[in-house]
Amino acid sequence: MPIPPRRHRARLRDVDAARFSRERNAAAALYAGMNTRSSLLGLAVAAAVAAILSDARWDAPADAATREPMFDRQTVAKGAQLAAIGNCAACHTQPGGKPYAGGRPLKTMFGTIYSTNITPDVETGIVAWSQGDFLRAMHDGTDRAGRNLYPAFPYDHFTRVTDDDVNAIYAFVMTRDPVHAVVPPNRLTFPMNLRPLLSAWKMLFFDRGVYRPDPTHGAQWNRGAYLVDGLGHCGACHTPRNSLGAEEKRQDLGGGEAEGWHATALDASSPTPLPWTAEQMFKYLRQGWDDSHGTAAGPMKPVSHDLSEVNEEDVRAIAAYLMWTMKQRHLRPASPAETLGGAAQTGEGAVIFEGACASCHGGSSASTPSTHTVPLGLTTSLNAPDPRNAIHIVLEGIWPESGESGAWMPGFEGALSADQLATLLAYLRAHFTSQPTWSDIASHLRETMQRKDRQ
Repeated sequence: MPIPPRRHRARLRDVDAARFSRERNAAAALYAGMNTRSSLLGLAVAAAVAAILSDARWDAPADAATREPMFDRQTVAKGAQLAAIGNCAACHTQPGGKPYAGGRPLKTMFGTIYSTNITPDVETGIVAWSQGDFLRAMHDGTDRAGRNLYPAFPYDHFTRVTDDDVNAIYAFVMTRDPVHAVVPPNRLTFPMNLRPLLSAWKMLFFDRGVYRPDPTHGAQWNRGAYLVDGLGHCGACHTPRNSLGAEEKRQDLGGGEAEGWHATALDASSPTPLPWTAEQMFKYLRQGWDDSHGTAAGPMKPVSHDLSEVNEEDVRAIAAYLMWTMKQRHLRPASPAETLGGAAQTGEGAVIFEGACASCHGGSSASTPSTHTVPLGLTTSLNAPDPRNAIHIVLEGIWPESGESGAWMPGFEGALSADQLATLLAYLRAHFTSQPTWSDIASHLRETMQRKDRQ
């Protein structure tokens, strides 16, 4: 049976298009009169005014009482799978909040953006949005009233998604339980708090268009590319960004940042000491764990949690495509001496390791690592170009999702001083990897702890 529209939707009224027009013209007048001493800002303002005045692709929202579709269960189920690939719940659910009710603070270089309530609530959600409104948000980065959305919502990736898939996601979110939840206002610095200015950002950095299959590759590769570059928006974290917050496309998947963590490169510069196989990548994405590479932690943890519910075929396609992007190098496998600690354990770092880590990770108190741990020399966190991920793991530990089993490790925040933590991290890097010494452990440690204090 089809899932019927919500009974309260007939009460909704349309957005006043004339009011929007007045606001648009007022914004244009304001920008026309601004002092444009900065050439970059002047260019951006001019582009913003031009884009605002053009009113391109914006249509007045449809009446909710007349355009509401019926959703069949097959489409809703498809939308659930796609929403999991897109990791929608992670961003649109605040810690301790109800699913998809928004309010999660997303830190950016320009301030904090709070995610939208995308449940079908009348007053605080998106029940008034038509399929067309939702499609424009995903493909064009505009809201129901035609205002620019901030690219913290990765429409620069979602624009690649087909109309059918977007409509399936729409069916899924519109059949969630409505949650009345008011989202706090964004806290952004000037001038990025001015939405019309985003028209210039789009002109510079936004390439609209649905993914087109590459005929030189097979079906699995194309499916993986479609999901990685589109709904999966992997580059949003794993690609470096420029000073205006846009992805550096020439360094696609070359490593980035997410919530204070280093997002590992997924190209040939990947720091992994052992090459990934497609099966290992599939296991890591689906289970959040691989015994030759480590455990999904930080922002990657909810990604693997969501992918555990996605059909195997799609996850294998993602894994296969990432194998291609990483262009696996023929690296020498790490020797037991490198992975289990072949060097003499001397100095303060060795003493701290022996007391805090060796019972699970090897040392004089254990001849081999625990069967539930990854050899430290193989972990991406210790082989990464900076110590951020290792700092997070040592401070916070690793814990499975609530109610689930999985790898775990206690955190040592409060148990070790800042100096002891820095000494331990330096020892781990030097003793278990052949990578150069981290020269900035103390500053990264201080920054991470300050960030945690602000949360």
